Amino acid sequence: MTRGVVRLLLRVTLVLLGFFVTSSQAGVMTRESLSQVFPAPWVVGEKDRDLAVWPIFRQELTSTTIAAYAFESQDFAAIPGFSGTPFNLLIALDPNGQFMDVRVLSQHEPVFLDGLGEKPLLAFVDQYKNLSLKQSIKIGTGQSKSGKESGANVYIDGVSKATASVRILNQTLLAASLKVARAKLGYSEGRDPDLVAKIRLEVFKPMDWAGLLKSGLIHKAAFKNSDIEQAFKGTAGEGVDAQALQAPGELFTDVYVANLNVPTVGKNLLSPDKWAYLQQRLDPGDHALLILAKGRYPLMGEDFVRGTVPDRVSLNQQKLPIEIRDLDFDAVLNLPPELADAQWLVVRVIAPAGLDPAQPLDYELHVTRAKGMVYPELVQKSFSIRAQLPEDYLELASADQKTWHSIWLDRWLELVVLVAALGVLVWALREPPWLMRHAHRMARFRMAYLLFTLCFIGWYAQGQLSIVNLTAVVQAFVAGRSLTFFMYDPMTVILWVFVAVTFFIWGRGTFCGWLCPFGALQELVSQLTQRLGLKWVRVPQRWDDRLKKLKYGVLALLLVSASASVTWTDRLVEVEPFKTSITLNFVRAWPFVLWAVALVVASSFFYKGYCRYLCPLGAGMGVLGKLRRFDWIARRSECGQPCQRCRSDCAYQAIDKQGAVDYDECFQCMDCVVIYESDTLCVPRILAHRHQAGAHIIPIEEVKP
Repeated sequence: MTRGVVRLLLRVTLVLLGFFVTSSQAGVMTRESLSQVFPAPWVVGEKDRDLAVWPIFRQELTSTTIAAYAFESQDFAAIPGFSGTPFNLLIALDPNGQFMDVRVLSQHEPVFLDGLGEKPLLAFVDQYKNLSLKQSIKIGTGQSKSGKESGANVYIDGVSKATASVRILNQTLLAASLKVARAKLGYSEGRDPDLVAKIRLEVFKPMDWAGLLKSGLIHKAAFKNSDIEQAFKGTAGEGVDAQALQAPGELFTDVYVANLNVPTVGKNLLSPDKWAYLQQRLDPGDHALLILAKGRYPLMGEDFVRGTVPDRVSLNQQKLPIEIRDLDFDAVLNLPPELADAQWLVVRVIAPAGLDPAQPLDYELHVTRAKGMVYPELVQKSFSIRAQLPEDYLELASADQKTWHSIWLDRWLELVVLVAALGVLVWALREPPWLMRHAHRMARFRMAYLLFTLCFIGWYAQGQLSIVNLTAVVQAFVAGRSLTFFMYDPMTVILWVFVAVTFFIWGRGTFCGWLCPFGALQELVSQLTQRLGLKWVRVPQRWDDRLKKLKYGVLALLLVSASASVTWTDRLVEVEPFKTSITLNFVRAWPFVLWAVALVVASSFFYKGYCRYLCPLGAGMGVLGKLRRFDWIARRSECGQPCQRCRSDCAYQAIDKQGAVDYDECFQCMDCVVIYESDTLCVPRILAHRHQAGAHIIPIEEVKP
C-alpha cells in the first residue's frame, strides 16, 4: 500500500471521528425498571434531583424506612474497560455502606463477549452482595468465603483470563459507591481515596520519644479530673466520681496519638522485626495508628475484645467518622520510663475509608458515667485530641493515583522477566557478530525466543497486544474518556511502550516478528510442518502485493466502526483470533475455535498468511512503522542486481527484485542479515573469497543459493 493511500485512510478516519464525537452515556434505568428489580415489599422512591440516586424504601406495617440507595455506576465512575467503553453496574447500597445488590447492566469487555461468556462475570459480581464499603475488598484466587461479613479485609475470587477486566470493574464499583456514600452516608467528605496525600516512606530521622513529640509526629492531650467533671456539670453524671471531687487537679489521663506508617515514627518506636511485621499486616493505602493512654482511665474497657472497634476511642476527619479497628498488634514499644506502664493499642484504618494523612485527624476519647444501681442512667461525654502530620513527611496528591499501582506491584516478577527479555531482544537486534555470523545459532535463538513469546508473554502473562487496544483508544477519544484503563494491564503497557520506541528504530517488524504470541504460534507450527516435509506455497508477487493491502482495509473498517458503534466493533474485532488462541487457549464456542485453528493451519501452507494479509493490528503497526528513521538492513550493490539470494529466502516476500527491503512488510526475522554476514550463504561474499583465493570466477547468476 502506498503512503498516499495510507494518509487518505487516516484522514477519512479522523473526519469520521469528528462526526461521531458524543458525550459519555447517561444512566438507562427508570423508576419503572427499578421497580421490577426491587418489587414489594420494596418501594422505589423518586430520583434525587441533584444526584442520580433512587432511594429504596422498605414497607413495614404503617411505616416506611430507607433500605438502600440505588444508582448506576456510569453516572459516577465511567472508567473505560479494554474496549474503551465502561462497565455499567446497578448498585444498591444500604445505609450502613453494605452492598444489598450489584448487577451488570451492560459491558463490552472482549473476554466476556463470546469468550468466557458472561457467566463468570455475573458470578464475580455476585460476590459483592453483603460486603461493605468499610471493608478492604481485594481480588484474589481461591479465597474462602467464610467470615466475609465481619472481616476488615475481604478477598473475592477473580476470573482467570480476565484479571485486568475484573479489576477495572472492582475500581468502577468502589469509586461509584464511595461517591454516593460520601453524599448520602457521610463517608470521607468529597475525598477520593486514590487522590489523598501519601506518606513519604523514604524519609527517616532517628528520634527518641521526646524528639517525636517536639517534631509534631506524636500529639498529646492531657485531661485533669476537673476537666472531666466540668464536662458533666448539669447532667446526671455530675458528682458521681468521688476521686475527681477529692483531687480535681490530679491527672485523669494523658492521651498520645501517632501514625505508625511514618517511618520516623514506626521505626523509632518498634524493633526492626516488628516494623517489618507491621508492613506485612497492612494492605496498600491502609494506616496503622498508635493510641496510648497514661492515667486512671483505661483506654480499653473490661469487656473490650481484641480485633474489634474500640468503644472508648473514635476518629473523625473533616467532621465525618472514620472507622478504626484494633489490629491486635503485639510488640514492645520504645517508650520513656514514665510511660512504661501505659496502656496502648494499634488500630487500622482501611484504604477505602479515604483517610488523608495531610488533613487533621480528630480523635475522641469517650467517657461514660452511670447514675443509679438497678436501671442506671448513662451519660457520655467526648474529649478531643487533634493531630496533624508535618508536611515534610508527606507527598501531597497532585495527580490521579488509581489502584492500578497495586496491580503493578503484584506482578513485579513477571514485569522484571519481561523487561529482561526485551533487553535480550534489543541486544540481538543490534546484530552481534557472535549471533549473526552463525545461521544455526541464530535459528536456535529465534526458536527459543518465539517459544518464550508464546508461552510466557502470551499464554502465561496474557500480554497479547490486540486490535482491541486501538479500537479502545478510538472509543475512549470519541467519548472524551482518559486512557488510564490501560494501566490495569502492566504487560500491555510495557509492550506498547517498547514497541512504540522500536517504531523509530526498526519499524513494525519488532512486534510482528518477535513479540506477537499468535505470530509466534503460526511460525512455530509452520517450522514444524516444514520439517515434516510440508512445503510453503509462494504466492505470485503480483497477488502477494494485492493481498497485503487487504489488512489496511480491515483496519480502516474497524477504526470507523469503533467511532460509530460499540456493538458492531465488538463483532468485527473477532476477525482477530488472538482472544481465542492466546487469551482463552482455544476454550471457546466452536465457530471461533474453527476460525483460529483454520488460520494456524493455513500458515503451514502460506507462511504466516494471517499476519501478512488479514491482521488489522499488523496494518496498524505498518502505518506506525513509517516513523522509522533509517534503513537498518545493510545492502550490497549486488543485492538484486543480479543476486536474488535474500529475496528467494524471504518467506515474507518483503524484498523486491532490485534488492530493496519493504520495511512496512518486513517481520525482522533477520534471515537476510544472517545471509549478509555469512561467508557460506551470501553469494557476493562467496565470490569475493574465491577471487581472493585465486579460484576460477563463476558468474554470480550461476552460483546456486
